[in-house]
Amino acid sequence: MTPSSPAPPTRHRTTAGPWIRSAGSWIRSAPGTYLWLAALFVTTVIVHQMSPDFEEDFLRQRSTNIHELTQDPVRVLFASAFWIDGGRWLPYAFLYTAFHAPAERWLGTLRWLTVVVLAHILASLASEGVLAWAIRHGHVPPSAANTLDVGVSYALAGVVAVLTYRVPPSWRYVYLFAVLVLYGIPLVTGRTFTDLGHFTAVLIGLACYPLIRSRHRTKTPVAQ
Repeated sequence: MTPSSPAPPTRHRTTAGPWIRSAGSWIRSAPGTYLWLAALFVTTVIVHQMSPDFEEDFLRQRSTNIHELTQDPVRVLFASAFWIDGGRWLPYAFLYTAFHAPAERWLGTLRWLTVVVLAHILASLASEGVLAWAIRHGHVPPSAANTLDVGVSYALAGVVAVLTYRVPPSWRYVYLFAVLVLYGIPLVTGRTFTDLGHFTAVLIGLACYPLIRSRHRTKTPVAQ
C-alpha cells in the first residue's frame, strides 16, 4: 500500500489588495483634499512638539485676527488654513473624507478649491469685521483684536453647504435644513464671532450655485 502524498498547502486569499487599490483610487480622485490633509498632518505633528506657551504665540502669529489681518492679510489668510487649533488630526481626516473629497470628485479640483477659498477668506473677513465693529462700540474688550483664530472650519462649512446641490432632490431640503440647524443654533445661542463666521461660510457655500450650473453646462453634450 503506497503512502498518500501530503496535501498541498492551502493558499489563503487576502482581501487587503482590493481595499488598498480602492483607497488609492479614492485618494487620487481628490488630490487637493488629501494633499491639504497631508499638510495638516505635518503641521499638527510640529505643533505637538511645542510647549503650550510657545504654541499659543506661534499660532496667534498665523491667526486671522484683527491685528494680524491689518499687518499682513495675505500671509495670515493663507497660513491659517494649514494649522489646527487643538492638535487633533484624526477628526479632520474623517471630515475631509466625508465632505471635501466627495465635493472635489463632483465639482473638480478647481471649482472645489474656489468654494474653499471663498468660504475661508470671506467668512474670516466678515467675522473679524463684525468683531472690529464690536470693539469699536465697546461691546467687547480691545484685547479681542488678538484672539486666536486659525483652522479650516470655515472652508469645511462652505463645502458642507455646497454639497446641498449634490443631494438627490427628494432629500435636498432635509439636508439643507440639517445644515442650517447645525450652524444656526450656535449662532443664536453663542453669538461668538466664530459662530458668525461658520454661518457666513454656509451662506457662501450656498451662493456658489453658479459654479454648479457651469459644471452642468460643460458636461452637456452638443447636438449633432
